[in-house]
Amino acid sequence: MTDKTMTADEAVARLRSGMTLGIGGWGSRRKPMSLVRAVLRSGVDDLTLVSCGGPDVGMLVAAGRVRRLVAPFVTLDSVPLEPHYRAARERGALELTEVDEGMFMWGLRAAANRLPFLPVRAGLGSDVMRVNPGLRTVTSPYDDGETFVAMPALRLDAALVHVNRADPLGNGQYLGPDPYFDDLFCEAADAAYVSCERIVDTAELTKAGPAQSLLIKRLHVTGVVEAPAGAHFTSCAPDHGRDEEFQRLYATTPWAEFAERFLSGDERAYQAAVGNWREERG
Repeated sequence: MTDKTMTADEAVARLRSGMTLGIGGWGSRRKPMSLVRAVLRSGVDDLTLVSCGGPDVGMLVAAGRVRRLVAPFVTLDSVPLEPHYRAARERGALELTEVDEGMFMWGLRAAANRLPFLPVRAGLGSDVMRVNPGLRTVTSPYDDGETFVAMPALRLDAALVHVNRADPLGNGQYLGPDPYFDDLFCEAADAAYVSCERIVDTAELTKAGPAQSLLIKRLHVTGVVEAPAGAHFTSCAPDHGRDEEFQRLYATTPWAEFAERFLSGDERAYQAAVGNWREERG
């Protein structure tokens, strides 16, 4: 048994430019934002991002760190289209592979099982095939002879996810209403870094929720980062909801201005800047 605890900066120090990086969560829900902010503090760039995108994608794209994005959507939930991502797309700042959510899930499952692809019905008869001419179909070898999309594996060099609780060994627990695809991100990656609201003893995990809430298994985890409010400004139910007021600020502020005010220091400086902003708001 190995203690895998580390800081966000120590985790990100293991990343390299040009990697394929998966980021868990969903839209503006339970995103590993403290880890994303650590990536922004680093020199890592030329990334291929794989994400059910939210502000993680918006920030990294706005900062010029992303070469290619694989995603079914990029949204802030209460703001339908992530504005910094939209601006980057409009100026042609990145390549985009946009797939159906079902295809995205099966791409992660294929990678998690170390398969080159998995067959899926999602995408057939849609423009997904037209805008992704590299996608192939496969015919069932059985009597049905059905045609499927051969969704290629979404293999990841590294994954970043955020959960409610984790132990020092790497077991991760979600306590909210939805697991999203966080376990698949970890299983599809060569290295996975899990941030959490609180690190607890292993025995505490089973007291907080049922066994099925232990979403992430230690054998798939490389590092664990304790990050209270580490998902801010996205939600991390039941620990905290989405900071809608701050999200509106993010969505309506020019990127350079937002980054200068809130992202020019470390995580402690970020939390202090957010606190100062709240005081100004009264």
